Amino acid sequence: MKSEELKNKKSNELTTLLQEYKTKLAKLSFELEANTLKDTSQLKKTKKDIARILTLLKNQRLTTNN
Repeated sequence: MKSEELKNKKSNELTTLLQEYKTKLAKLSFELEANTLKDTSQLKKTKKDIARILTLLKNQRLTTNN
């Protein structure tokens, strides 16, 4: 997901999305260990999406506290 799309979401939407991506990452990791994952780049993309979401959530918390 693009970071511009993520910036327009509220924190509760981002939290829900974060849970979905963490579930997806766990599933992909399991598939990798079972040698059934065909596109291993999905792991990297999912990790980057999780990092983007966490960064946006932290920035939103910092701006609301100030």
